[in-house]
Amino acid sequence: MESSSEDTESSCHSSKEISLRKGESIRDKMRAAGVLGDYLRHIKFDPVKKYQPSKGSVVREPITNHLDSSYFGEISIGEPPQKFSVLFDTGSSNLWVPSVDCKSPACFNHAKFKANDSATFTPGGQSYTVSYGSGAVTIVLGSDTLRVSSITVTNQEFGLSEDEPTQPFYFADFDGILGLAYPSLAVGGTATPLEGMLEQNQLAEPIFSFYFSRQPTYEYGGELILGGIDPGLFQGDLVWAPVTQEFYWQSVTGWCSQGCQAIVDTGTFLLTMPQDYLESILEALGAQETSYGVSTGPLNPLKPLPQSNGYCTLGIEVTYLPSPDGQPLWILGNVFLKEYYTAFDMANNRVGFALSV
Repeated sequence: MESSSEDTESSCHSSKEISLRKGESIRDKMRAAGVLGDYLRHIKFDPVKKYQPSKGSVVREPITNHLDSSYFGEISIGEPPQKFSVLFDTGSSNLWVPSVDCKSPACFNHAKFKANDSATFTPGGQSYTVSYGSGAVTIVLGSDTLRVSSITVTNQEFGLSEDEPTQPFYFADFDGILGLAYPSLAVGGTATPLEGMLEQNQLAEPIFSFYFSRQPTYEYGGELILGGIDPGLFQGDLVWAPVTQEFYWQSVTGWCSQGCQAIVDTGTFLLTMPQDYLESILEALGAQETSYGVSTGPLNPLKPLPQSNGYCTLGIEVTYLPSPDGQPLWILGNVFLKEYYTAFDMANNRVGFALSV
């Protein structure tokens, strides 16, 4: 990336570290239940559709983006606190969890927020819809106390889902999603959790960072560090790249002759690339594309996803859509982030990368 390397002082003295868990992916659970094939046949999915701007109160975020995402952490909402597991997602900006009023099967096996049990809940009344290829999630706004580790944000706006598509949410380890992208992406102009943390002086610095373990377990999959960085989790200095638009965490890369855009998205598992670059990468890796559109090849040093037949599935998928400015778009998901510690600097609008330990 076109950026410069600079020394970074430790700011984790007052930062809050949230342990991430690594569960079984939605894709694997749906495959075991025998419903994955039918689901995928009915989904016309391009991963970059998530990043196309929409109008009004409808956010189009294909949930297939989360099929392989299985890193999640714990938050609580309300007084007394009600606990939820959430996907910490740098590709969206809203916070939502299931409501006790949700009658969808997807809500039956997940924690549900009970508004009547919280002494600090304030109903908002406004509703909006998050549309997916498989259906839509209907969410009603409210406000309450949000706790993330030792961070406390009062009167935080959040969404209560009243209807969710059974597939794939029923199979998710996480109950809801906590968005960490820019406020301009938030549905209905609602205040984001990060805005609340900053306004109520809950962060030591306007920065957060992710570490994804290269050998994750259910009990420890990595860390989200709110308010700073932890130099003990990466090698050398962070290399910074400026954000090109305050919407997603998007930067310019030098990977393409005409220039490329790359979005860092913790809600995506794979590395997504433009179709034009797939053939040369497969050739370099000695891999091939199967009839199912999945690139496979012998074991190689780029840590592909293991398979039982002696071959590996590469953690790559293809997109045909450009970024909003017309340049080829790459999405840096968990496969990339397991190799690189990543810092998100809200004050200076930049993203920093360094090799993980």
